[in-house]
Amino acid sequence: MDYLEKVKMWKNFKNLDAKLKAELDKMNDSELKEAFTNDLEFGTGGLRGILGAGTNRMNIYVVMKATLGFGRYLLKQSPVAQSRGVAISHDNRHQSVEFARKSAEVLATLGFRVFLFESLRPTPELSYAVRNFKCIGGIMITASHNPKEYNGYKIYDETGCQLVPRDASKVIEEINQIDNYFEIDSSKNHELIYYIGKEVDEKYIADVKKIILRPNLKKDFRCVYTPLHGTGQVFAADVLNSAGYTVLPLPCQMTNDPDFSGVKTSNPENKEAYDEAIALAKAYDAEIVLATDPDADRLGIAVRHNGEYILFTGNQTAALEMDYICRTRKELGTLPKDGYMFTTNVSSTLPVAIAEKYGLKVEITLTGFKFIGEKAREMEETGRGTYVFGFEESYGSLVSPIVRDKDSIQAILILCELTAYWREKGKDLVEALEEIYKEYGYYFEGINNIGLAGLEGQAKIGRIMDFFRTTDIALKGFKILAKDDVKLSVHTDYTQNDKKTKIDLPVSNVIKYYLNDNMWFVLRPSGTEPKLKVYYGVKGASKDAALAKLKELQDEVMSIVNLIK
Repeated sequence: MDYLEKVKMWKNFKNLDAKLKAELDKMNDSELKEAFTNDLEFGTGGLRGILGAGTNRMNIYVVMKATLGFGRYLLKQSPVAQSRGVAISHDNRHQSVEFARKSAEVLATLGFRVFLFESLRPTPELSYAVRNFKCIGGIMITASHNPKEYNGYKIYDETGCQLVPRDASKVIEEINQIDNYFEIDSSKNHELIYYIGKEVDEKYIADVKKIILRPNLKKDFRCVYTPLHGTGQVFAADVLNSAGYTVLPLPCQMTNDPDFSGVKTSNPENKEAYDEAIALAKAYDAEIVLATDPDADRLGIAVRHNGEYILFTGNQTAALEMDYICRTRKELGTLPKDGYMFTTNVSSTLPVAIAEKYGLKVEITLTGFKFIGEKAREMEETGRGTYVFGFEESYGSLVSPIVRDKDSIQAILILCELTAYWREKGKDLVEALEEIYKEYGYYFEGINNIGLAGLEGQAKIGRIMDFFRTTDIALKGFKILAKDDVKLSVHTDYTQNDKKTKIDLPVSNVIKYYLNDNMWFVLRPSGTEPKLKVYYGVKGASKDAALAKLKELQDEVMSIVNLIK
């Protein structure tokens, strides 16, 4: 069905949502083509797209179709799928409540019990709820850190882990068999929808607090917290308060505001997200600023150092967490001999070095925390090792596998604890990180986000990836030692006459280059936004040396990318 046929179907549906109909009537042919040529696809974070009319937009009909496909998939997974049920939560975005409720109604009509959170809740708590109620699956309505024009839809398996590609593909097959969005029934069995809330909060918080390693540290400092208008406002500050920390919530961002009007950006990776929080921190002489993204699975921090607030990357935060967990658990005698750390192929290798120093095994997955969640599940099911820590560079980590997704509530608790730990040693976290660099080397990472929107943008991303896939590139200042083409499942070792071996990772459109001196770079189309991401990692004997290498590497790679038309 071409895009004009899809448009005709939508325009001919007499009960089309009034707002969507009004939007549809105003769209020109170019806008219609963008909105209807493709269907939203499951990426690293499930469905995610701009709100609006069209098959390539987030709207109630796309959500109903996805939910019906997911429900049909779940029915094939277990003969008792309906009685086990599905847990559903949502964030603060436009139409999140409506999407969550309609998802519940579609599943109830199929005969599923549904555990629907009474109001917004963090993504990690949704994962926890799936496990708590022994559900067959879960749904989280969120667009994570995307701008306010977006919304999204994440799906979870019975272990509380986002579906990995082999399972997501089966859901997509079910979705693709649904021809008419407008014939989906959501009118029956609403009595199967159960509202949940405080009772799950209490269990989840109690289990989160079990990650505390040194309960008796002095907590004589202030921290500022902002949920950036998102789900962290429900109880993140309360968790810290109950653990003995002095928390200053940022009032203008502690509101359930889908327009994010109190913050310049909802993404804690962007420095402007911290402007208001840092102003409050300066006013009250706070030690640390904590910012969780709208669905509260990711954490960003800013640390006071010499009167200024220094923003940390997700990689740097993970290094601090890994170092603290390892040194503390070794001291307490609780560091397992069969312990594992998990990370992704675009993340810093500094936490890897730390883990290996303490005798932990390290496994590397693709981008997307679902792959780390899958590893945690394997650990539990096979008993082959003990989960210790997992992280990815995009500000996500998981200390305890009580959930199977990244968890900012756990992260804020462990970050405050290690802040207290280093304060007792007379150091702030900038100085603590410097101690780690001195021991392991100066690891620095960078990223280029190349925005390429629309159909032509998708085509250009394809051309860039094809070029690097098929061309033997050369870099002036760096030696290319090896290359991973994850889409082709091939590792090429240029130091051994181009010897090729199979990569044991799920097929994905990712290319990674391994360079001299423990450097690397990766090209990967984003699974959630219209952009190509290029990641870089370097190691130097000093900060200045590492930063110089990083700039040189970025400049060389981007000079190649910019030549591709």
